Amino acid sequence: MVARKGPYRNYRFLLEIDGISQGGFSEVTIPDVSADVNEYREGDEPPTVRKIPGVREYSNIVLKRGITNSSDLYQWFKEIENGKIKSSRRNISIILLNKGGNEAARWNFVQAWPTKYNAPNANAKGNEISIESLEIAHEGIVRTK
Repeated sequence: MVARKGPYRNYRFLLEIDGISQGGFSEVTIPDVSADVNEYREGDEPPTVRKIPGVREYSNIVLKRGITNSSDLYQWFKEIENGKIKSSRRNISIILLNKGGNEAARWNFVQAWPTKYNAPNANAKGNEISIESLEIAHEGIVRTK
């Protein structure tokens, strides 16, 4: 008899960014991938439309975390803003962990760079954690586990 494997919980994850060591992310959005559909018909075939895959589109990664005294992610965004696009691209991995803390799934993203930074909102009446977010574009995703 094969043991049933249940789904993994979404709250156990790690994030690796080349050259940047950060932790404590409250939320990481793993982007979706889609492909355009190109339709065509050849003249000597029955009147049926054929479909082939077109250009792939990757949505952006979104990172959210409580703001700390580390400004590494913001500095990465500033490098792009200052025109250092080629030298500022990084590879990113999002790793889902099982309940034993071991790697259960991994998504690798290539040629990633920040496209949008959101500073936290301030509210003198609130007591919530201040959350900053960073949106990251990339040029490919590979799931290795």
